[in-house]
Amino acid sequence: MSRHTSVACMPLLLLALAIPASAHEHHNELSEEQAAAPIDTILWLHIFVQTAVWGVLFPTGMVLGLSRSRWHVPLQSVGFALTAAGYVLGHSHKGRAFLAGIHGTMANVMFIPIALQLTLGIYLKLHIHERSLRPWAVRLHGVVGKAYPILGWTQMLFGAITVRGYCRGDNLGQCLAHYIMGSGFIAYGTIMAILLLVGEAWIRRSGRSPEWWDSWVIMLWGIVNTFTEHRGAVWSVKDMQHTILGVLWWTGGALGVFLSRNNQRSVVPSLIIILTGWAMSEHAQALMLSTKVHAMFGHTLMLAGLTRIVEVSFIAPKYAPLEVSDGDSHSDHTLTDTGREEMSTGFGAAGRAFRHLPSFLLVAAGLLFMSATDEELDFVHDLDMDHVTYVLIMFSVAFLLYTLIVTLINLYATSGRNAIAAAADNGIEMAPASKWYARVPVADVDAEPAHVIGDDE
Repeated sequence: MSRHTSVACMPLLLLALAIPASAHEHHNELSEEQAAAPIDTILWLHIFVQTAVWGVLFPTGMVLGLSRSRWHVPLQSVGFALTAAGYVLGHSHKGRAFLAGIHGTMANVMFIPIALQLTLGIYLKLHIHERSLRPWAVRLHGVVGKAYPILGWTQMLFGAITVRGYCRGDNLGQCLAHYIMGSGFIAYGTIMAILLLVGEAWIRRSGRSPEWWDSWVIMLWGIVNTFTEHRGAVWSVKDMQHTILGVLWWTGGALGVFLSRNNQRSVVPSLIIILTGWAMSEHAQALMLSTKVHAMFGHTLMLAGLTRIVEVSFIAPKYAPLEVSDGDSHSDHTLTDTGREEMSTGFGAAGRAFRHLPSFLLVAAGLLFMSATDEELDFVHDLDMDHVTYVLIMFSVAFLLYTLIVTLINLYATSGRNAIAAAADNGIEMAPASKWYARVPVADVDAEPAHVIGDDE
């Protein structure tokens, strides 16, 4: 067995040892003493280790895998070992006891992708079945690896809910609405940042503008919301507001899909974001603190939509008709020499800096919405904290999260097989003559791009 395979096997052995350690039980009922007991050092270590591994280490290893860096395997091996250690810590603590819930169940479920990823990694290191099974293993390894940030985010969220004892009984529906949609806004901002910074080749090869994809997601999500936001016979004010938001999304999304055909840019998704933000800013709540936080969430969302409109309408270089067009497979517009000149001057650099605004604001809006459940704001209210302090705390977390996002994007563009191209381009921002919204000419489709999202071959 090779040295690399031996290193990869070590976390698998540790994981096997960690499974029997799950002797710590979650309870169906808690005494007042158990619920009020302090969180001990071992549990704090569990929280710190698992947050560091799933929030930073595994996403970093995933990015290094995408760029084919030699540090991918060592980093992921360390991550697997620390995950096993964190699992043992989580089932060894004393003090505070917790009700049985989704966090403990998810911890056991996550052994499936962990074991699968380890097995696939070891198999790929053996370099066997090169022309039969290995290509499929490479694809599956990539799919599971890309799911790690989602799994980690979900489990960390479940952990926070478990610690506070939230989302039980009648509060479950509100938790689902806030945490799912808030996470959706964060994912939207993250994907937007990826596409703007290193997704140029993918956008050009797809032959679709970003707004075309946005509109489809908005439309489908609106259809789901239209039929799931009202339950029972009585229509409350919130039921009516949430249901009409669903209608707004699928009707506006349908218009956005039509206007974004043929690789056209569109402001419709941004307009839907602005209207959603306005609705949330007028969303009356039981507590004044909650009303203020919802209002700030709405204003942040409105600003995200406005900055996106500015980026789409004014930051992108000028257009000119293509000489040859074959229908919907090509854009009606491409760069002119004037557009290239503007991008080569200060205008292009300023535009690339401006593009971070909608992405960051979407991340911040998502965090604000996730932090605006009744249970969370009741807790903040009991601490005598005002909305200004609370909102600024959330924006501070948003700055940290967006720093991690752009750091990982930069790491992808400057590591592994992308390191040489990054040195030639002097950074991860798009080159001055970028045509990221215009489809690649047919003759260039097979050329090897510097940065390709989703290339697992």
